[in-house]
Amino acid sequence: MLIVLGITNTTAALIIAFAVLAAYTFVAGLRAPALIAFVKDTIVYVTVIVAIIYIPMRLGGWGHIFGSASAHLKVINPLTGKPHGALILPPAGQWAYATLALGSALALFMYPHIITGVLATKRRNVIRRNLAALPAYSLVLGLIALFGYMALATPAVNAGVKAHGNNAQLSVPLLFQNMFPSWFAGIGYSAIIIGALVPAAIMSIAAANLFSRNIYTEFFRPGASPAEQTKAAQWASLVMKLGALLFAIELSKTFSINLQLLGGVWILQTFPSIVVGLYTRWFHRWALIIGWAAGMAYGTIEAYRTPGNGQDHFGASVAPILGHVIYIGLAAFVINLVVTTVLTLIFNAVHLPAGTDETQPAQYTADPEEAPVTVPVGAGVESS
Repeated sequence: MLIVLGITNTTAALIIAFAVLAAYTFVAGLRAPALIAFVKDTIVYVTVIVAIIYIPMRLGGWGHIFGSASAHLKVINPLTGKPHGALILPPAGQWAYATLALGSALALFMYPHIITGVLATKRRNVIRRNLAALPAYSLVLGLIALFGYMALATPAVNAGVKAHGNNAQLSVPLLFQNMFPSWFAGIGYSAIIIGALVPAAIMSIAAANLFSRNIYTEFFRPGASPAEQTKAAQWASLVMKLGALLFAIELSKTFSINLQLLGGVWILQTFPSIVVGLYTRWFHRWALIIGWAAGMAYGTIEAYRTPGNGQDHFGASVAPILGHVIYIGLAAFVINLVVTTVLTLIFNAVHLPAGTDETQPAQYTADPEEAPVTVPVGAGVESS
């Protein structure tokens, strides 16, 4: 993004982005991304709606856009010897898409930064309202996917991507640069930058909170005050951002993509413990751990064995399983559930101790009490 703005040194662009992220999260904590999210959502909605209407008008309509994209996708990929893709999924890809969508949806709320946002809400009704509005945001994400087809139909964008070493990540910024007036392109750029900074900020805060509560106060400072825990989390957040910056600068993009692939597979295996545990205590704790380990082992090994995109290992997130090409993470999740269920039956049959649940039933539906409203005498209410 910053490259399109004129900062051609990739390292400098990354340092600037991380410096901005570190500064505003260190000072304001979770309040910073929460407040900026309102601005982000407004800018994103405006940018997407304008782009979906304005850019097709300049390119000659959606028929031309999809025709150009289809022609481009039919070109042979030199790495695989096959076409880049197709506008319509072939039958072999439908199972892959459906299982990937389902697995990704299940994994979404397992990530620590998502849970941080949920736990930071004041009342359960806040979560309900946000989930009710989530489909509208998902629709916008679907419209954003159409930007890729617009980019393929814009010769200047294709030339710019090739000029920067076939960096496809520049497609949307270059699309804005070539299609919008400069002032509105700036709005589009801000939507991209803020849209990346907000989740990244919450990720670092979530990781810092995990360190502060589960490592710092558990092993180093058991009697740490809330203020001391906050300070420890602030500095831990900075260290984690620095680590992420070094990761982005020093490691290859291929490794980053592979780790992202594995991240989805791994985080999905926590679903039985976290989500199912909210509704029932039937699963045995040791069965949950062994089931998690089975899902992790299968998912990691299967991902390692999957070639693709010119790689012998970690080449794709889907693989042929039981006659269908499906999402590796979802297959591992099914194994996780089966192992957990079978072992729970066995452990319960032999009366293996299941431990004590310290959570009280009322805590699942607890909301903070509303502060009492005090009305001063003489404010229109008679005092007794």
